[in-house]
Amino acid sequence: MKEKLSKINLTFAAIAILVIADIFVWSAVFSEKPSDSASVSFFDIGQGDSIFIEATNGNQILVDGGPDGSVLRELSAAMPFYDRFIDVVVATHPDADHIGGLVDVVERYRIGAFIEPGVSSNTAFYQALKSAVADKKIPTFLARRGMSIDLGDGGSLVILFPDRDVSGVETNTASIVAKFQFGQNSVMLTGDSPQSIEEYLVSINGERLASDILKVGHHGSRTSSSESFVSAVNPQMAIISAGKDNRYGHPHSEVIDLFSKFYIEMLNTAKEGTIGFALNGASIIRK
Repeated sequence: MKEKLSKINLTFAAIAILVIADIFVWSAVFSEKPSDSASVSFFDIGQGDSIFIEATNGNQILVDGGPDGSVLRELSAAMPFYDRFIDVVVATHPDADHIGGLVDVVERYRIGAFIEPGVSSNTAFYQALKSAVADKKIPTFLARRGMSIDLGDGGSLVILFPDRDVSGVETNTASIVAKFQFGQNSVMLTGDSPQSIEEYLVSINGERLASDILKVGHHGSRTSSSESFVSAVNPQMAIISAGKDNRYGHPHSEVIDLFSKFYIEMLNTAKEGTIGFALNGASIIRK
């Protein structure tokens, strides 16, 4: 009997040790210290755009959600399982390859604010997204030039376009163009902006467009990436978010040649998968 009791006591002791160890592990997880670096991830979601930004204090922005629920897989990998809150969701424009996955995001995460350009669409995707945002009572704002979304700890997303009412404008032309800034680092996000808008921004703001990373407009279509814009942004790296063997032929050979002309490194999610960077305010490191 004593032998059996001692075995039981040993079993309970082993379980207690495991429980205590587990508590320490989860305590470490939930008390995770702020990072010294902000991060930007260009999600691999097929033919579309989805960019996840996280400041050093953990505040987050999701810019677009790709064409479908693939964004949920990417968010699960980028965020701790217990984090079900995204501070800001930005829909650059209402085309399905940018907002198709946002309905799932809105339904599965709590969202602090929703930002859009103000151009409408009759597509089922856009109507479903608007209904989901309204049902969840998410505060909604129209993006306008000069707005700055302060993430804290020196991180901010600055809106460069639209600078006017775009309610009657073609959806790509109405795309939100924004620049994420953290210290001396910056990332230019262009949605599907065409060359006409790029050149307009160069004419009014050319000296302030310089960025370390450029999210290439319209998945590398020849309708975007004007030479004057690429020259003004002058990035170290250009990111193309496109689907593997997509039917549009993105990125276009003319776009590839243009970036090669400027000796700018190009990375494509179709080849690389999700592309992530850590920004420490002075330099950028690929994750």
